[in-house]
Amino acid sequence: MSTSRLYNVVGINFDHMHMGDLLRQVHEHPGARLVGIADQSRERMASTVAAFGLTEDQVFTDWQLCLETTKPDIAILCPKTAEHGQAVVEVAPYQTHVLVEKPFAATLADADRMIAAMAATSKTMIINWPLAWYPPHVTTKRLIAEGTIGEVLEVHYYDGNRGPLRHIADKVEITEEEANRQKSQAWWYQREAAGGSLQDYLGYGVTLGTWFLDGRKPLEVTCVTDNKPGLEVDEHSIMVCRYASPYGLSKFETRWGTFTDPWTLQPQPKCGFVVLGTHGTISSYDYEPVIRLQTRERPETHEVPVDTLAPGWRNPIEHLIHHLETGCALHGPLDPALCRIGQQIVDSAVLSARERRTVTLLGE
Repeated sequence: MSTSRLYNVVGINFDHMHMGDLLRQVHEHPGARLVGIADQSRERMASTVAAFGLTEDQVFTDWQLCLETTKPDIAILCPKTAEHGQAVVEVAPYQTHVLVEKPFAATLADADRMIAAMAATSKTMIINWPLAWYPPHVTTKRLIAEGTIGEVLEVHYYDGNRGPLRHIADKVEITEEEANRQKSQAWWYQREAAGGSLQDYLGYGVTLGTWFLDGRKPLEVTCVTDNKPGLEVDEHSIMVCRYASPYGLSKFETRWGTFTDPWTLQPQPKCGFVVLGTHGTISSYDYEPVIRLQTRERPETHEVPVDTLAPGWRNPIEHLIHHLETGCALHGPLDPALCRIGQQIVDSAVLSARERRTVTLLGE
């Protein structure tokens, strides 16, 4: 894709393994240039330095020095969830566009701090949900927008993987024994760091689910989580949203510990979405080349090939640059306004699980 200029990009904080995936997208974009990376640990940056041939003057252990030296157009932030709010507040004054890797934030209060910090600048912030780029889910949204299944009444979501310690960047696998050894030290398994499958995966489901529901908010949320001995956080959560009539109930389930990883072999239950409308249904599963559709005109389940994503709409780096070049509206799930609704639901689910009761939607 041609651009009017070259966009300088930095990657700050390597807590989340998706930093490697995002920097690869920068490396592959002809209109982007990786000019610096920063993390307290040089060891965590070593594979990136080797993969992209970075020089010593492009590698920083001080994120502020990185921003001051490189003066980037775009900063990619991948801190642990509990630090998203503070990270954006600190980076915003450097007048750079910001990409925050999912989830949005640890709390709605942090999400609102992030929105306010970026509103004080002329820059764009996006929240990257990798599921937002899966062709089956993009195809599902297109069919919903075209009225193929009528008005959406219910969204059913199940997603996760074998666990965040079973892989690193580019889905390189780690053995189960090594993953279990790391649990006691990894932020993913620490409550204060906002670890757990609920905080990791529920935001995906409720953000894309809200997109499918055209921004509709639930009235109430009920959530339960598992309680495994020796773990501070959940590895399994089930959450039900109650919407105003006639929309009823939608279900969102997160799981660390699926039988297989969905990007290798779809487990059972399959990872993805089932959407029910007034005139039909769609099943939209991660990584699959088809969606499965029912309509009143053709009630038997039939396969529909997924859309081929257009240039500018295939990954977050490409899309952010396309947005900056053209002024196009942000891809729905990346928009902080829509993501905030998802965060309201996540916060409500956390409270419901903790207090073991149904709660009204927080943040209204």
